[in-house]
Amino acid sequence: MKIGITCYPTYGGSGVVATELGIELAARGHDIHFITYSQPFRLTGREAHIHYHEVPVSNYPLFEYPPYDLALATRMSEVAEFYNLDLLHVHYAIPHSVSALLARQMLASRGRHLPFVTTLHGTDITLVGLDRSYLPITRFSIEQSDGVTSISEYLKKRTQEAFGITREIEVIRNFVNCDFYCRKADAVESTRQQYAEKHERLLVHLSNFRPVKRVLDVIEVFARVARQVPSRLMLIGDGPERSAAEWLAIKNGVQDRIHFLGKQENVNELLPLADLMLMPSEMESFGLAALEAMACEVPTIGTRVGGVPELISDGHNGLLFDVGDVEAMTRAAVALFEDEDRLGEMSRAARKTAQDRFCATRIIPLYENYYQRIIERESKTPL
Repeated sequence: MKIGITCYPTYGGSGVVATELGIELAARGHDIHFITYSQPFRLTGREAHIHYHEVPVSNYPLFEYPPYDLALATRMSEVAEFYNLDLLHVHYAIPHSVSALLARQMLASRGRHLPFVTTLHGTDITLVGLDRSYLPITRFSIEQSDGVTSISEYLKKRTQEAFGITREIEVIRNFVNCDFYCRKADAVESTRQQYAEKHERLLVHLSNFRPVKRVLDVIEVFARVARQVPSRLMLIGDGPERSAAEWLAIKNGVQDRIHFLGKQENVNELLPLADLMLMPSEMESFGLAALEAMACEVPTIGTRVGGVPELISDGHNGLLFDVGDVEAMTRAAVALFEDEDRLGEMSRAARKTAQDRFCATRIIPLYENYYQRIIERESKTPL
């Protein structure tokens, strides 16, 4: 198949999933065309069967804000026509599904079918979509999509309830390449010493540092753990809460025990170094960072919100708590560090969950089958 993919190419869950999906599809022989305003950060530009098409946005004095959605629709239609795409797959409803709808209509006027699939990732529904100014267009774009998927059962139900959507939404959960995200003993042995001594525990947090990720809770939990267990913390990512996190680290006197690593492309090499992940988010529609850690045998202390319980089974492959309960999270982390056998069991269970339910080899065929159904159905629909 020839598939166009549009996403936000920046550091965030939806962009990561879309990029990894494209990489996995290309590895299976499909021609993938990324149509975005910049190259997705996890692409090297050297992958076989992957092509990148930049969306140029002109700045006219007439417009206070550049009309990216219109430029995107135009580029989508151009790429689809020139490369004879079978389907567009857009990630994040606003504005990508609206642009895809316009592109479909532009091509239909020239006698060309171009179905598009919209994948809902979370904040496009729970934050942006529920803004009154965007709610009608979000609902319309979902209803007009030729196919709609969500990354969790929670998000599917939330979308149907919040927008009154009656159409079918296919749940295809996030995935991880279990061969790429794994713990390699030799690599861990040689690299871990850069971040922690042998007698120290190493915790990790990975996010875009938005307030919903509650990075300040990460600092609070770590500061309390560090008073009881020799430990260090890796913070992977960047965003609006970084300055506040740095200030809180200084306030707690743990700034010299925290590695602020910023945005990293090699998270598959960093995650296996850790003993435990902290993900105290206020909301997660799935929890991709936790899944990537789990594949590397790193269990997560997370929160009982959104789609997280669909990934983490409390007490088995990780631990779940109420949002903001830093004291309980601290006690749980310390208890795990003091019980090597239980930590080991949980680490192995985390890896097994990733392998059994969320490996790319299990999820990618679901997308392929879904695409095929959409293409076959739409090919029989009159223009």
